[in-house]
This record gives sequence, C-alpha cells and structure tokens, in this order.
Amino acid sequence: MPQIDKMESASPAAPVPTASSSATGLRRLRGSWPVARIALTGFFALDGFLFAGWVVRIPEIKAQVHASPGLLGLALLCVSAGAVAAMGPVGRLCLRIGNHAVTVAASVLLCLSVALPPLTHSVLALGGVLLVFGAGYGAMNVGINSAAVDFVRAAGRPVMPSFHAAYSLGGLLGATVGGLLAPVLTPTQHLGLLAVGGLAVTVWAGRALLRHAVAHPDASHADGSAGPSAGAGVALLVVLLGVVALCDAYGEGSMADWGALHLRQDLHASAAVAAAGFAVYSLTMTVGRLSGTRLVERFGPTRLLVAGAAIAAVGMVAAAVSPSLPLALAGFLLVGLGLANIFPLAIDRAGALRGPRGVATASTLGFGGMVAGPPVIGFLAEAFGLPLALLSVALLIALAGVSALVVRAKS
Repeated sequence: MPQIDKMESASPAAPVPTASSSATGLRRLRGSWPVARIALTGFFALDGFLFAGWVVRIPEIKAQVHASPGLLGLALLCVSAGAVAAMGPVGRLCLRIGNHAVTVAASVLLCLSVALPPLTHSVLALGGVLLVFGAGYGAMNVGINSAAVDFVRAAGRPVMPSFHAAYSLGGLLGATVGGLLAPVLTPTQHLGLLAVGGLAVTVWAGRALLRHAVAHPDASHADGSAGPSAGAGVALLVVLLGVVALCDAYGEGSMADWGALHLRQDLHASAAVAAAGFAVYSLTMTVGRLSGTRLVERFGPTRLLVAGAAIAAVGMVAAAVSPSLPLALAGFLLVGLGLANIFPLAIDRAGALRGPRGVATASTLGFGGMVAGPPVIGFLAEAFGLPLALLSVALLIALAGVSALVVRAKS
C-alpha cells in the first residue's frame, strides 16, 4: 500500500483520543460490526428510497393543489429550508443523546412526513408539510452520516463510500418502484405504503443500532463551549470541506435537473437516450461508491478526491460542449465516476475533525450547493445557453479539487 497522505492522517485507522465511555462503545461496535453495518446501510438506503418515492409523485401532487410552476417551486423550496434549519441543531443533539438515537428518531419523522404531501389541498398546506419533511430529511442525513463516521473509526476501514452507495441504490430503487406503482396506486396509497414500510425498516435497523450506541468524547461540550477540536483552524478546515461538498452537490443537482434536457435539447437525442444518459451517470456514481473503500485504501482520500474532481471536470466539459452524442454520453459516465466519492470523503473528514458538528456544517453547505445548482444553471442557460451554463459545473468541480488540496496542506 502506498504512503498515506496528510488528509488520511485523521482517517479512521489513525489513533483518536477518546474518553473511556467512547472507547468502550467503539470496542462494542467493532466486535459486532457486521450487524451494525447492515443496519446503518439500511438507513442510508431507506433515506434515498423515501426521497425518491416522494419525487416521482410530485406531478400528481402539483395538480392536486392546483399549483403554478412558480408556486410549486416555492413549496419545494420548503424541503430545503426545513433541511437546512434542522441540520445545525441536530448536530448538537447528536452530541447530547448520541448519533444512533438521533438517526432512529429522524427516520421515524421522515417516514411519517413522507405520507403527508398527498393529504394537502393547497400550496400553503403543501409548503407546511414539506417543511416537516425537509426537517426529517436533514436530520436523517446528519444522524446517519455522524453514525457512519463513528462506524468508520470503529471498523478501522474507510467504508464511508459504501454507505453512500446504499443511498444511491435506494434512490434508484425508489424511483423505479415509484414509476411502476404510479399507474396503479394513488399518491396517497403509494406514499402511505412507503411510510409503513419505512417504519418497519426503522424498527428493525433501529434496534440493531441502539444496541451499539457510541458515546462522544466531546459530548460534555454539546452546549457549544469550546471542545478539544473547536479551534479556529479546525473550524476553517471544516468550512473548506463544506465547500468541497457544496461544489460536488452543485454538480449532482445540476446533472439531475439539466443533464437529460441538455442531451434532448442541444444534441437532439431521443427521450429514451436522454433518460439513458442520466441512468449511466447514476449507475457509474453507484459503482464508483461501491469501489470507494478499496480506492481510498490504495491511494488515500486526498488523491482519490482530487483525481475524482479532475475526472469529473473533464467529463463535464466533454458532455457540455461536445457536438457528438456518444462523446457526451461518455462525459456523463466520467462525471458519475468522478463525483462518486467526493461528497462521502468530505463528510467523513469533517466528521473526523469535529464530530456531528463537523458533519452538520459540511452537510449544510453541501445541501446549499444542491439547492443552488439547478436555479443558477437556469439563469446562466437563459443568458448564455445551456452548454455554456453547464461549464460552471466543471469549474465548481475543479474548485472542489483545489479546496481538497488546501485542506491537505493545512492539516
């Protein structure tokens, strides 16, 4: 194995000072890590599955509440607002009561709230329930990622990408199942079934997680007072990692909302080929995450992150400006492979530096990139055309690679 770089020095395999309660919890988790890993993987997959299930029913719910495109956009923004509002407080709550307890509670909230949108009959009511849904989604993401950071440290292997692969697979499965059920079930029936099934998964996986809860060594500083990793330099590193996550999420959100349209509108692909282009991107991202652990062990997190940013930036340039449809599809493939492990590695490093507070900070910035990407692309496309607008994705991805190098230099 090659020499490990500086960014890897705070990886799970490195010694981490802990209090006795934390050390005991880590030993317990290490001793039964297969069960804990399966349970946590189930929560990641459930998160993606529920969110995708909601997304595929948006058109019917839009018609139900008689929303114009503009009003629907405002209602959907409530998901982001709820998530961002929840992430900071949930990071502190993780320190008080533990990541595993927060994960289970957030999962219950997410499962219950996913059934609410089809019960509304006005845009105002829809916005209100989407605030709750967004809060559950944001809380779930902070909880599961913080729990994953603990698990990675206990297992002694950089397995964070595999958890995010489960999220991607859950999203693909949720979208597929939602598409198959849409013609035969109403949104109320479909999302109600998702809620019931999600609660069943939560009960099973939650029992496994709660048996292996891990106390945090800096839990005594959950009130916000300075803890052992609360220095200004560490806080700056976490913000830089949040910038890495933001740049990655900007690309992911833009690809999801504009990638297929670019193939259809600018390269005159058929509807099937345009859909296949996004599927190629999604599948290669999942494959990249499944292989992420071995790649991190072989090359180190910084090298993998910087190489991924370079690959994704080159792929995005090819996808955006190439007049050739096959070359554009190859670009989509490279974007998926390149972006695959950037977000998981950034969140993992932020969590290693500041625990749940680091996860919350980096996740909030990353979610901001996911929210900002599609509308910014829309404004740029209106001014300069969609191909040139998509070049902003390549620029932001390159910035993610540069930020990762800065983090390495300052670590």
